[in-house]
This record gives sequence, structure tokens and C-alpha cells, in this order.
Amino acid sequence: MTENDPLQSELEQVNSELLTLQESLRELARVRASLQRNRKRRDELHAVEAELAAARTRRDALQDRRLQLQRERARASGEAQGPDEQGQGSRRGARPSGPTTHRSTPPLLHSLALVVAVAAVTVALLGGAFFLVTTWLFVPPPVAGTTTTRQPSAETQAPASFEERLIGLYLALNRDKIEAAGDDPTPVVFTVEPGENAATIAAALEKAGLIRDEQLFRWLLRYRGADQSLEAGTFQLNRTMTMDEIIVALQQGRLEEISVTLPEGWRAEQVATALEAQGLFPASEYLAVVSDPSRFDYDFLRDLPPGATLEGFLFPDTYRVIKEQITPEAFVRMQLETFNQRLTPEMRRAAQERRMTLFQAVILASIVEREAVVAEERPLIAGVFINRWRDGILLNADPTVQYALGRQDGQWWKRPLLLEDLEVQSPYNTYKVPGLPPGPICNPGADALRATVSAPPTEFYYFVARGDDSGAHVFAKTFEEHQQNVTREQPRN
Repeated sequence: MTENDPLQSELEQVNSELLTLQESLRELARVRASLQRNRKRRDELHAVEAELAAARTRRDALQDRRLQLQRERARASGEAQGPDEQGQGSRRGARPSGPTTHRSTPPLLHSLALVVAVAAVTVALLGGAFFLVTTWLFVPPPVAGTTTTRQPSAETQAPASFEERLIGLYLALNRDKIEAAGDDPTPVVFTVEPGENAATIAAALEKAGLIRDEQLFRWLLRYRGADQSLEAGTFQLNRTMTMDEIIVALQQGRLEEISVTLPEGWRAEQVATALEAQGLFPASEYLAVVSDPSRFDYDFLRDLPPGATLEGFLFPDTYRVIKEQITPEAFVRMQLETFNQRLTPEMRRAAQERRMTLFQAVILASIVEREAVVAEERPLIAGVFINRWRDGILLNADPTVQYALGRQDGQWWKRPLLLEDLEVQSPYNTYKVPGLPPGPICNPGADALRATVSAPPTEFYYFVARGDDSGAHVFAKTFEEHQQNVTREQPRN
């Protein structure tokens, strides 16, 4: 063959094209994998899959052409050799010319080799046909509502890989488990936390009794193309669902979760009204739970006197709830659990060291929560009320009178209080009844609780609001000093 052999030139050109095409195929495969993880770019995915399929077809044609060129080149090389060269073939130069002995293969061995070859081809063809028919006809069918990258349109669908067909066969053999469902329709609230992957989700589903085979579920997720499209959220499932129905629910059945913020210093009726306004449940049902502490078993509730409610322990915070699932009792339990967490061991010990029961500490903290406007004054105001309580002096706390008056003129905390308001007949009127009121007047936050149990000793027994908008107070040790402060800060018009 000469350097100008046209077959050799074309063969080299085909090989060069094949190398370029192989690199294109690898790049297209990377792009396809990236698009499969982004379900929002489905049109781009279809276009890339079409380009990938066309490239594969072009590659197959080039490979066929290369094989054809190699055969033509081999034939041309054989025709260019002489009779002696043809007889020696590629063994030219292997040994000196001379008499040789040729051994022919017996016909029987030819026949046996032919039979074995035919049998091997037949087995391979039958096995391949069985494999293809099984994976095409018996794999789990597409499920409506499932976001998947394994179901492109017929025009752009690329041939399934060998691995995908193996997974399909495995799923086909376990179809009974995939379609199995229990008979318990009780709703199960299932939460997928941010950062969880298919493995942790499958394990949690099996632990909750919603699926029976964690590994099988993971393979099904992968085959459906849903393993990369599961997002964080809260979902309502049940044990009558099949695996495919659970996949659909995890992609489309997210429950509505809302935030409810309850400020410090609200009384139970205000909380109940706010929860009803959010569409969670009627205010009356919430208040019925609040009036029955016996439903709950927390150590901080054990010293409640007869007739006490949960007022004061309904911890103010921001709560995230599912509207379709939350009940009044469940919400109150969330508040009590938060109270239990925020009331630290140090705060509990501090109350004991002051010879205060936890109930007494919450009562005082609720008054401090309503009186204090400036955060730095909370411990000082708490100290004043502790002094008056210990010495048997009337507390004279305006918020307790406001609590006793209830809802007045469309508001729960009447302002301003009139002199006749201070005459209201109620055990909560600390202008008339000595000692602490029968119970908390609102639900205090952690800062008011901490200020109450940790209030430093003080000589002050009185305070009055400054005559400005700062919310600060002026404190006094004696009644005479207090009267002077009142005259100075709140002169009569």
C-alpha cells in the first residue's frame, strides 16, 4: 500500500471523526445528566436527548463504515501479493523457505465448533430477547403526577441504558411490593427536612410504616427520575398508599404551613382570638383546653391551686403549624413544651432560693411584663413588687385592675384607668386585696421571668411613669418621696 492509498486516507478520516464524535457524546451525556436534575428545563432536556440520539446514530454509521474500509483494505492487500506471499500471509520472514507440512483440521472438529457457535448465539439471542421483552413490557408503568426524567416524549426518547433496564427488571420482579398497601387510612404527617436525600427519606418512610422496603423504594425513585426532585416540606400520607402514590404525594401534596406569632403580655383570650383569626380553630375550643390543666403532665403545673387555668404558661413565641392538622390541645401542648424549655434549670433554682413557688414567680412575672416598658427596668420593677409582697403592702399594680375589668370599649387592657376603676370588686384588684392575685394576668416572656426570679435586692417600694413618652419610671423608697415624684412627673392640668 502506498502513502496515497485512498482507502487508507478515508479510514484515517473516519477514525478522526469517530474520536471527535466520542468526545461530543461524552459532553452531551454530561449536559443531559445536569438537565435531568433540573425538572424546570424539560424542553432543553428533550433537545439534548434528540441530539444525543442523532449522535449515537452517526457514531454507529461511522463504525460500520470503518469496518467496511478495513475489510476492503485487507482484500486489496491480499490481491497485491504473489502466490507464495499469499500462502505465507503474515508469517513472511518467520522461517526460511523450504518444504513445509500442512495439517488440515478434521471435518468433525469443524462441525463441533459450528454447533457450539450456533448454540451460543442462540442462547445469547434468546436471553437478550427475554431481557428486552421483560424490561419493555413488565416494568412499572408511568404514574400520572410524578415528575420524572425517565419519561421523555416518543420523538426524543434515548435508548435506555443497560443499567436502567436492569433496574426496570428488578422493579418488575418486585411489583407486588411496589403496589402493596395497608388498610389503615389514618393520616400520617410526614416531614422532609431541608438537606435530606432519597436515602434518608426512604429510611424515615420505612420507620413510619409507610413503606415496607427502603431499598426498593430508592430504586423506584431513581427509575421514576424523582430522586432529585423531592423537596423539603410537610406532607399528609397514609398506610393505604402504594409506593408510587407516596412519590406523587411527596412531589405535589405539600400541606399548608403557617407561622403564628404571639407577643409577650397577651392574656389567653387574646391568644384564642388570634388563633381563630388565623383559621386554626374556634377561640372557645382553645379556651376550653386552657381551663383544664389536668390534660397535661408537666412538673411546673403540679403546684397549681384548684381552679387555676394555664394562663401564664402559654409561652409567647412564633409557632409554625399545619392548618389541616393542628388542634387546640396540640397547640397548647406546643406552648407548654416551649415554656418548659425556656424556663432554664438556673431560673428554677433562682426561684427556689427566693423561697418562691414557680406559680408565684409566674404571677409576679406576668405583672412585670405588663408594667415594664424599658427592658432595663424589669429587674427593678420586679424588686419593688417583691418588697411590697413580702412586707404585706398592697401591690397597687394597674395591670391587675385592667385584667379584672376584662374587655372594655373594644380593648382588653383599658387605658387610662379612672379612680372608679380602682374600686372594682375582684380578687385581682391589688388596690383592694393584699398579696398576689389568684393567678397570672398574662403570659410573660423569658426576659420577664428571668428578671423576676433574679431581681437584685432594692430599697425601692414605689415607682411612677415619667411624664414623657420614654416609658421609663422614677423610683422612690418612701411614700413621701413617691408623692413628690408623682407631682413632678404627672402634674394635674
